[in-house]
Amino acid sequence: MVAAVLTVTQNCILLGRQMSSEKAVVLLSGGLDSVTTMAIVRHEGFAVCALSVNYGQRHVAELQSARNAAQSLDAVMFHTMAVDLRGFGKSSLTSDMSVPVGRSAEEMAQGIPSTYVPARNTVLLSCALAFAESIDAAHIFVGVNALDYAGYPDCRPEFIAAFETLANLATKVGVEGHRIRIHTPLIHSTKAQIIRRGLELGVDYRLTSSCYQPSTDGIACGRCDACLLRLAGFAEVGVADPVKYAMRKAE
Repeated sequence: MVAAVLTVTQNCILLGRQMSSEKAVVLLSGGLDSVTTMAIVRHEGFAVCALSVNYGQRHVAELQSARNAAQSLDAVMFHTMAVDLRGFGKSSLTSDMSVPVGRSAEEMAQGIPSTYVPARNTVLLSCALAFAESIDAAHIFVGVNALDYAGYPDCRPEFIAAFETLANLATKVGVEGHRIRIHTPLIHSTKAQIIRRGLELGVDYRLTSSCYQPSTDGIACGRCDACLLRLAGFAEVGVADPVKYAMRKAE
Protein backbone atom coordinates (compact mmCIF):
# COMPACT_ATOMS: atom_id res chain seq x y z
CA MET A 1 0.00 0.00 0.00
CA VAL A 2 1.34 3.43 -0.95
CA ALA A 3 1.73 5.84 1.94
CA ALA A 4 0.54 9.34 1.07
CA VAL A 5 2.52 12.17 2.60
CA LEU A 6 0.38 15.08 3.77
CA THR A 7 2.94 16.94 5.85
CA VAL A 8 2.29 20.67 5.54
CA THR A 9 5.05 23.26 5.60
CA GLN A 10 4.61 26.96 5.09
CA ASN A 11 6.36 30.28 4.72
CA CYS A 12 4.94 33.79 4.62
CA ILE A 13 6.58 36.90 3.22
CA LEU A 14 5.25 40.38 3.90
CA LEU A 15 6.19 42.45 0.87
CA GLY A 16 6.40 45.73 2.76
CA ARG A 17 3.31 47.47 1.40
CA GLN A 18 0.47 48.99 3.38
CA MET A 19 -2.63 46.81 3.75
CA SER A 20 -5.22 49.63 3.75
CA SER A 21 -7.73 47.96 1.40
CA GLU A 22 -9.98 44.96 1.98
CA LYS A 23 -7.94 41.75 1.83
CA ALA A 24 -8.44 39.05 -0.78
CA VAL A 25 -6.62 35.73 -1.02
CA VAL A 26 -5.50 34.81 -4.53
CA LEU A 27 -4.61 31.18 -5.20
CA LEU A 28 -1.49 31.78 -7.28
CA SER A 29 0.16 29.01 -9.29
CA GLY A 30 2.37 31.29 -11.36
CA GLY A 31 0.59 30.38 -14.58
CA LEU A 32 -1.11 32.70 -17.04
CA ASP A 33 -4.61 32.36 -15.61
CA SER A 34 -3.76 32.82 -11.95
CA VAL A 35 -1.47 35.80 -12.58
CA THR A 36 -4.17 37.46 -14.69
CA THR A 37 -6.63 36.81 -11.87
CA MET A 38 -4.24 38.50 -9.44
CA ALA A 39 -4.05 41.55 -11.72
CA ILE A 40 -7.85 41.72 -11.79
CA VAL A 41 -8.01 41.53 -7.99
CA ARG A 42 -5.49 44.36 -7.65
CA HIS A 43 -7.40 46.42 -10.25
CA GLU A 44 -10.61 45.96 -8.22
CA GLY A 45 -8.91 47.59 -5.24
CA PHE A 46 -8.26 44.62 -2.97
CA ALA A 47 -5.09 44.12 -0.97
CA VAL A 48 -3.68 41.02 -2.67
CA CYS A 49 -2.63 38.20 -0.34
CA ALA A 50 -1.19 35.54 -2.64
CA LEU A 51 -0.99 31.86 -1.74
CA SER A 52 1.15 29.39 -3.68
CA VAL A 53 1.16 25.67 -2.95
CA ASN A 54 3.85 23.14 -3.75
CA TYR A 55 1.77 19.98 -4.02
CA GLY A 56 4.54 17.84 -5.54
CA GLN A 57 3.94 18.95 -9.14
CA ARG A 58 6.67 18.16 -11.65
CA HIS A 59 6.42 21.74 -12.99
CA VAL A 60 7.56 23.24 -9.69
CA ALA A 61 9.27 26.05 -11.66
CA GLU A 62 5.88 27.78 -11.64
CA LEU A 63 6.35 28.60 -7.96
CA GLN A 64 9.25 30.96 -8.68
CA SER A 65 7.08 32.56 -11.35
CA ALA A 66 4.39 33.03 -8.73
CA ARG A 67 6.81 34.81 -6.41
CA ASN A 68 8.04 37.09 -9.21
CA ALA A 69 4.51 37.90 -10.34
CA ALA A 70 3.36 38.65 -6.79
CA GLN A 71 6.15 41.20 -6.45
CA SER A 72 5.47 42.67 -9.89
CA LEU A 73 1.76 43.15 -9.18
CA ASP A 74 2.21 44.66 -5.72
CA ALA A 75 0.85 41.86 -3.58
CA VAL A 76 0.95 42.83 0.08
CA MET A 77 1.62 39.26 1.17
CA PHE A 78 3.07 36.15 -0.49
CA HIS A 79 2.45 32.92 1.41
CA THR A 80 3.86 29.55 0.33
CA MET A 81 3.11 26.11 1.65
CA ALA A 82 3.70 22.48 0.73
CA VAL A 83 1.11 19.71 0.70
CA ASP A 84 2.67 16.66 -0.95
CA LEU A 85 0.16 14.83 -3.16
CA ARG A 86 2.73 12.61 -4.87
CA GLY A 87 1.94 9.69 -2.60
CA PHE A 88 -1.48 9.30 -4.18
CA GLY A 89 -0.22 9.13 -7.79
CA LYS A 90 -2.81 8.76 -10.58
CA SER A 91 -1.62 11.93 -12.34
CA SER A 92 1.13 12.67 -14.83
CA LEU A 93 1.82 15.90 -12.91
CA THR A 94 2.68 14.10 -9.66
CA SER A 95 4.18 10.82 -10.86
CA ASP A 96 6.40 9.32 -13.56
CA MET A 97 3.49 8.96 -15.99
CA SER A 98 4.10 10.69 -19.33
CA VAL A 99 2.54 14.09 -19.90
CA PRO A 100 0.36 14.09 -23.05
CA VAL A 101 1.95 16.07 -25.90
CA GLY A 102 1.04 17.17 -29.41
CA ARG A 103 -2.70 16.78 -28.95
CA SER A 104 -5.24 18.59 -31.09
CA ALA A 105 -8.08 20.65 -29.61
CA GLU A 106 -10.45 17.82 -30.52
CA GLU A 107 -8.32 15.30 -28.68
CA MET A 108 -8.09 17.55 -25.62
CA ALA A 109 -11.89 17.77 -25.55
CA GLN A 110 -12.29 14.00 -25.22
CA GLY A 111 -12.31 12.85 -21.61
CA ILE A 112 -10.28 13.93 -18.60
CA PRO A 113 -6.51 13.81 -19.27
CA SER A 114 -3.80 12.25 -17.13
CA THR A 115 -2.77 15.74 -15.99
CA TYR A 116 -5.83 15.82 -13.74
CA VAL A 117 -4.62 15.59 -10.13
CA PRO A 118 -7.16 13.84 -7.87
CA ALA A 119 -8.96 16.41 -5.68
CA ARG A 120 -6.26 19.03 -6.30
CA ASN A 121 -8.53 22.08 -6.38
CA THR A 122 -10.43 20.82 -3.35
CA VAL A 123 -7.15 20.62 -1.45
CA LEU A 124 -5.84 23.96 -2.73
CA LEU A 125 -9.08 25.81 -2.05
CA SER A 126 -9.12 24.31 1.45
CA CYS A 127 -5.65 25.76 2.01
CA ALA A 128 -6.82 29.12 0.64
CA LEU A 129 -9.85 28.98 2.92
CA ALA A 130 -7.70 28.37 6.00
CA PHE A 131 -5.37 31.19 4.97
CA ALA A 132 -8.28 33.56 4.37
CA GLU A 133 -9.87 32.80 7.73
CA SER A 134 -6.55 33.25 9.54
CA ILE A 135 -6.00 36.75 8.10
CA ASP A 136 -9.66 37.87 8.23
CA ALA A 137 -10.11 37.92 4.45
CA ALA A 138 -13.68 37.42 3.21
CA HIS A 139 -12.76 36.90 -0.45
CA ILE A 140 -10.90 34.11 -2.25
CA PHE A 141 -10.05 34.38 -5.95
CA VAL A 142 -9.03 31.43 -8.11
CA GLY A 143 -8.19 31.41 -11.82
CA VAL A 144 -10.09 28.26 -12.80
CA ASN A 145 -11.45 28.15 -16.33
CA ALA A 146 -14.34 26.00 -17.54
CA LEU A 147 -13.61 26.61 -21.24
CA ASP A 148 -10.16 25.00 -21.34
CA TYR A 149 -10.30 21.78 -23.31
CA ALA A 150 -8.92 19.76 -20.39
CA GLY A 151 -12.37 19.48 -18.81
CA TYR A 152 -11.17 19.09 -15.22
CA PRO A 153 -14.21 18.41 -12.99
CA ASP A 154 -12.87 20.72 -10.26
CA CYS A 155 -12.89 23.74 -12.57
CA ARG A 156 -16.66 23.75 -13.14
CA PRO A 157 -19.00 26.45 -11.77
CA GLU A 158 -20.94 23.74 -9.91
CA PHE A 159 -17.83 22.75 -7.97
CA ILE A 160 -17.03 26.36 -7.03
CA ALA A 161 -20.60 26.97 -5.85
CA ALA A 162 -20.50 23.80 -3.77
CA PHE A 163 -17.15 24.74 -2.23
CA GLU A 164 -18.42 28.20 -1.30
CA THR A 165 -21.34 26.53 0.50
CA LEU A 166 -18.87 24.27 2.32
CA ALA A 167 -16.67 27.26 3.22
CA ASN A 168 -19.52 28.98 4.98
CA LEU A 169 -20.63 25.83 6.79
CA ALA A 170 -17.20 24.68 7.94
CA THR A 171 -15.58 27.85 9.30
CA LYS A 172 -15.92 29.90 12.46
CA VAL A 173 -16.42 33.10 10.47
CA GLY A 174 -19.06 31.43 8.34
CA VAL A 175 -21.21 30.22 11.23
CA GLU A 176 -20.85 33.63 12.88
CA GLY A 177 -22.47 35.19 9.83
CA HIS A 178 -19.44 36.65 8.05
CA ARG A 179 -19.81 35.22 4.57
CA ILE A 180 -16.77 34.00 2.61
CA ARG A 181 -17.00 34.44 -1.15
CA ILE A 182 -15.18 32.39 -3.81
CA HIS A 183 -14.61 34.39 -7.00
CA THR A 184 -13.73 32.98 -10.43
CA PRO A 185 -13.40 35.97 -12.77
CA LEU A 186 -12.03 33.90 -15.68
CA ILE A 187 -14.27 30.85 -15.50
CA HIS A 188 -16.17 31.63 -18.73
CA SER A 189 -13.30 33.34 -20.62
CA THR A 190 -11.35 31.98 -23.56
CA LYS A 191 -7.57 31.94 -23.39
CA ALA A 192 -7.42 34.86 -25.82
CA GLN A 193 -9.86 36.87 -23.70
CA ILE A 194 -7.77 36.18 -20.62
CA ILE A 195 -4.59 37.34 -22.35
CA ARG A 196 -6.24 40.51 -23.66
CA ARG A 197 -7.49 41.36 -20.18
CA GLY A 198 -4.09 40.75 -18.68
CA LEU A 199 -2.36 42.95 -21.23
CA GLU A 200 -4.88 45.72 -20.50
CA LEU A 201 -3.95 45.45 -16.82
CA GLY A 202 -0.21 45.50 -17.46
CA VAL A 203 0.59 41.84 -16.76
CA ASP A 204 4.15 40.95 -17.72
CA TYR A 205 3.61 37.47 -19.13
CA ARG A 206 7.36 36.88 -19.19
CA LEU A 207 6.99 36.24 -15.46
CA THR A 208 4.47 33.41 -15.91
CA SER A 209 5.02 29.68 -16.36
CA SER A 210 2.32 27.41 -17.82
CA CYS A 211 4.23 24.37 -19.11
CA TYR A 212 3.53 21.00 -17.50
CA GLN A 213 7.09 19.78 -18.10
CA PRO A 214 9.57 22.68 -18.41
CA SER A 215 13.29 22.06 -18.62
CA THR A 216 15.48 22.49 -15.55
CA ASP A 217 16.17 26.08 -16.62
CA GLY A 218 12.47 26.85 -17.02
CA ILE A 219 12.10 26.60 -20.81
CA ALA A 220 8.62 25.49 -21.83
CA CYS A 221 8.25 22.36 -23.95
CA GLY A 222 5.77 23.90 -26.42
CA ARG A 223 4.01 20.53 -26.86
CA CYS A 224 1.97 19.78 -23.73
CA ASP A 225 -1.70 20.77 -23.51
CA ALA A 226 -0.95 23.82 -21.35
CA CYS A 227 1.65 25.13 -23.80
CA LEU A 228 -0.53 24.52 -26.85
CA LEU A 229 -3.56 26.25 -25.34
CA ARG A 230 -1.41 29.18 -24.27
CA LEU A 231 0.28 29.52 -27.64
CA ALA A 232 -3.07 29.34 -29.43
CA GLY A 233 -4.38 32.12 -27.19
CA PHE A 234 -1.47 34.42 -27.94
CA ALA A 235 -1.78 33.64 -31.65
CA GLU A 236 -5.47 34.60 -31.59
CA VAL A 237 -4.63 37.89 -29.87
CA GLY A 238 -1.88 38.52 -32.44
CA VAL A 239 0.87 38.98 -29.86
CA ALA A 240 3.99 36.86 -29.48
CA ASP A 241 4.17 34.84 -26.28
CA PRO A 242 7.22 36.29 -24.46
CA VAL A 243 8.32 33.10 -22.68
CA LYS A 244 10.94 30.75 -24.12
CA TYR A 245 9.88 27.49 -25.78
CA ALA A 246 11.89 24.47 -26.81
CA MET A 247 9.41 24.06 -29.67
CA ARG A 248 6.85 26.53 -30.98
CA LYS A 249 3.62 25.08 -32.33
CA ALA A 250 1.95 28.45 -32.94
CA GLU A 251 3.36 31.77 -34.09
